[in-house]
Amino acid sequence: MRPTDIAISNYRSIRRLSLPIHPLSVFVGETGVGKSNLYKSLSLLRDAASGRITRTIAEEGGLNSVCWSGIRKRGEDGRLRLTARFDRLKIGFPASLEAAFSGEPMIKAESIEATQGKRTVLLMERKNSLVSIRRDSGAWTSHKDAVLPSEPALAGFSDGRECPEIDLIRSAMLGWRFYHDFRTDPASPIRKPCLAITTPSLSADGSDLAAALATLYTIREDATDLHDAIQDAFPGAELRAWEQGGSCEFDLQLEDMPRPFRAHELSDGTLKYICLLAVFMGYRLSPFIALNEPETSLHPSLLAPLARLIVKASSRADIWIVTHSEQLMEALRSESAVPLRRVIKQKGATTIEGLTLGGEYRDDESDEDDS
Repeated sequence: MRPTDIAISNYRSIRRLSLPIHPLSVFVGETGVGKSNLYKSLSLLRDAASGRITRTIAEEGGLNSVCWSGIRKRGEDGRLRLTARFDRLKIGFPASLEAAFSGEPMIKAESIEATQGKRTVLLMERKNSLVSIRRDSGAWTSHKDAVLPSEPALAGFSDGRECPEIDLIRSAMLGWRFYHDFRTDPASPIRKPCLAITTPSLSADGSDLAAALATLYTIREDATDLHDAIQDAFPGAELRAWEQGGSCEFDLQLEDMPRPFRAHELSDGTLKYICLLAVFMGYRLSPFIALNEPETSLHPSLLAPLARLIVKASSRADIWIVTHSEQLMEALRSESAVPLRRVIKQKGATTIEGLTLGGEYRDDESDEDDS
């Protein structure tokens, strides 16, 4: 299940944005225009499915830190809103009688809708702590378990028998992957062996990198595509991954070196690129993958191979790339006809060139007119 569009209101520098999700979306812009806020707002939606959204907001400094930072008109609703085709949340401050700590982020409203043909059907509606569910018969009933004001109702639908459509949405969102950065310091778990557990998708921190690579070699027994990608980035090199004694490890043999290098010996840039290989070439790609500035610490010679990795993976998953690298942007442009979206600021608010108020890009409208 893939989302088709999202809307963001009152999140940091984003006053109001509605935009479609394409197989490959690339957002570029200067430092400080709010590119990372696009990435982080989608990550918050995933946290709603896992039940962590209010905790994440609290960890980021609370609502005063994450809500719209610009000028607000008197009486204007300033609640944070995150919307996907199948989920919408409104987040605000607690009222005086609600069971919450002072200043704790509260979920004021949630709704889940399904599109059936040209008709939109409401499946779940939440107002404060009251949650109502639409049954297959069309009748409405109250959710059997009460939810605290800080708990997303969406995270409670783990029993598919009660409402299978909502559980399907929740499961799909939990499958989203967000990669902000990979630690490459000497103590990073990426540089160490990991447990030998079949790993179809790399974790957000990359701590199961060796297992993700070994899954291709040992479980799939076919690492041809991975081998080709290594040759593209490091001509003449060979990457190996294996399981031994309940642990997984890997090494890289470079063409001009007398012996292979283990993970703890590799340079930061080389190790990070291997992480990106695992992201885009895993045994099973996540349905939605977002990366924030993946070019960081990479040698410029790796940006063209990275662009080819991204474009190829976009045939298997929806991918968001947020970057300020003009070189990566040009490499992506040479590999694909996908439009590159430029993030800008207008009157202090983050927006995207060519994006209409209706949530469509003007070049998409032109393509439809031509057809």
